[in-house]
Order: sequence, then C-alpha cells, then structure tokens
Amino acid sequence: MTVDSADHRLRRARRVTLLSLATNVWTTVLLPAVGLAREPDPLRATIGVVGLLAFTVAQVAVLHAAVTPWLATAARRRRHLALVAAALLSLPLVGPVAAGAWPTWAWLGASLVGMTPLLLRPATGVLAATGVLAVSAAVTAATGGPVPTALLVTGGVGAGIAALTWVQVWFWDVLVEARQGQAARARLAAAEERLRFARDVHDLLGHDLTVIALKAELAERLAPVDGERAGREAAEARRLAASALTRVRAAVHGYRTVDLAEQVAAVGEVLRSSGVRCTVVPPAGDLPAPVAADLAAVLREAGTNVLRHSRAGWCRIEITREDGLVTLTVRNDGVRDAGPDRLSGGLRGLADRLAPAGGRVRASAEDGVFSLVATVPVTS
Repeated sequence: MTVDSADHRLRRARRVTLLSLATNVWTTVLLPAVGLAREPDPLRATIGVVGLLAFTVAQVAVLHAAVTPWLATAARRRRHLALVAAALLSLPLVGPVAAGAWPTWAWLGASLVGMTPLLLRPATGVLAATGVLAVSAAVTAATGGPVPTALLVTGGVGAGIAALTWVQVWFWDVLVEARQGQAARARLAAAEERLRFARDVHDLLGHDLTVIALKAELAERLAPVDGERAGREAAEARRLAASALTRVRAAVHGYRTVDLAEQVAAVGEVLRSSGVRCTVVPPAGDLPAPVAADLAAVLREAGTNVLRHSRAGWCRIEITREDGLVTLTVRNDGVRDAGPDRLSGGLRGLADRLAPAGGRVRASAEDGVFSLVATVPVTS
C-alpha cells in the first residue's frame, strides 16, 4: 500500500487511531497485573512479569504495524510472528500466576481475541478466537480456577475488544483508501493533460509534416528536369515549416501561460486537504503574464514551506495591487522554530528570479507566525 507518510492529516488520524487501539494494551497490562499482585511466590511473580512484558511489547508492535501502511511486508510479518511467540511463551510464564485466585491468563486471552481483526480474515479469526477460548479454559482448569469466569473474560471481553478494534481499523483503512484515491486522481489528471498536449501537437504537426515531406520529395524529383518549379516547391516547404513552427510555439506558450487566480485556488485546496484552514484573497483583475509567472513560483514555494516547515493550523494568502506594485503575502501559524531560513535555497532562488523585474522577497517570523511577502512592480 502506497501512502505518503508526510501527509499531515493522515498523521493526525493515525495518532488518534493508535490512541484508540491502545485500549488493548491497557487491558493486557493492568488486569493481568492484578494477578501478579496476588501471587504469593516472588519467583513466579517475577517470571510472570517477564512474560507479560514480552506479550505487551509484541502487542504494541502489531498495533503500530496495523496503522503504518508504508511498513514493509516482511517487517509486518515478523511482528505478527513475534506476537504468536510471545503468546505461546506466556502460557508457562503467566498461566500459573495467582492460580485459582485470579484469571490472569484469561485476560491475555481476551487481548488475543481482540487482536484477531488485525491479524486474520473474519472466518479464520473466528477459528482462532475459538482456539484461544479452549486454551484459556484449559489453563484455568489446570491451575484450579473457575472455568466459566475464564471463558466469560476471554470470550466476552475479547469479543468487545475485537469489535472496537475492527471499527477503528476499518475507519483507518477507509481514510487511507480515500487519500490514495485523491493521489490517483491527481496522477490521472496529469496523465490526461500530457495526452491532451500530445494530441494537440499531433494535430498541429501531423498534416503539415506530411505536406512538407511530399513537397520536399517533389522538389527533389523536379530538380534535374525543372529547376524553377523545384525551387517553388522547396520555398513552399520552407513556408509550411515556418508556419508549423509558429503554431507549435503558440501552442506551447498557451500551455506555459499562468493563471495566477487558478494557482492561488489550487494551493489553497492543497493546504485544506492537508488539514490547514486556508483563506485565499485572489488578485483583482488580470496581471501581466511575466508578473503572474513570477508570483506563481513564489506561491508554490510558500505553500511548500507551510507544509514542510510548520504545523500550521491556518494560512492566509493574499494578492493586492496598489500604486504600480503587486504584493503577494502568505502568513501561517504553527512555526516550530524560525521557519525556513530566509537565506535558504528556495527563498534565495525566488529573490534571484524577481530581481531582474525589480521585485523583492521578505521573510519573517514573530510569535509563532511566519510571513512571506513578495513584491513586483507592474505598469498600469
């Protein structure tokens, strides 16, 4: 599963899901610990602590893997095997703890039942849960405890944990699939744009190049017998080639033309999709193409800085035009330090780009708010 681990919103949802799943860990640690407290034999209690810690560490590793889709398959499989090994090891280490006084291992069994949605398919999970119930009953009977109580703990509590776990993981999977769908749509849009450009270039050049080839071939054949007509055909081929070149340049210029308002809206949508509340004030009216291209470059760098160098909760993008000067201002909160270095490669490159047009770039951070201001002079 391909997921961008730098996605702000995905990271926040992942943390929430991990906290929810941590309920299993508390069940594993706290309730068996009651049995450890009731165990009169210090040696058996110490051995039980070792088994409980091993099980808890393995369980935490599996919970972490469940909400880490970018984890390698081999690493995920090793964590699952570690949990199986820790569960088997817990039978002799934790099973005899507080024998007859507390269903110590039954609580571990409940945690195992609760973990089945993370490890197995539904049908296999039911079979595994049944096996855990049988083991819980056997351990309780062997240690002289009440079997019905053990079955109630392992089965009832385990089923409740399993249901909660399944819902939490299901919501997480839905979110991951939604983010993958957004990325896929972006890739598809880019591919469609490349195909459209290829079709346009083919439509522009296909006919002209065919005619040019025919004219050149005719001129070659006429050259030995009718030099005057051959010259006319060669001149026509040259004229067609120049016309085709002009049309291609016009088409490429159309693709390179920057609509700054669209760029501002697109950056705003990217920030919002990353969980940043974004206010956008687009330019009033059209700007000259060179100015729009320069400010679009500044805007893209500013958007990247918001995502990369901050934990922004809000961002404001504003473009104003006054007294022959166009100003782009990008402000955001959540600055962890001083923000991006004002002498960093990105900002230095923007300053170099704006300099020939008389533009400037200023960056500052104050009270956790970072501001990037770019100004470019423009003729009326």
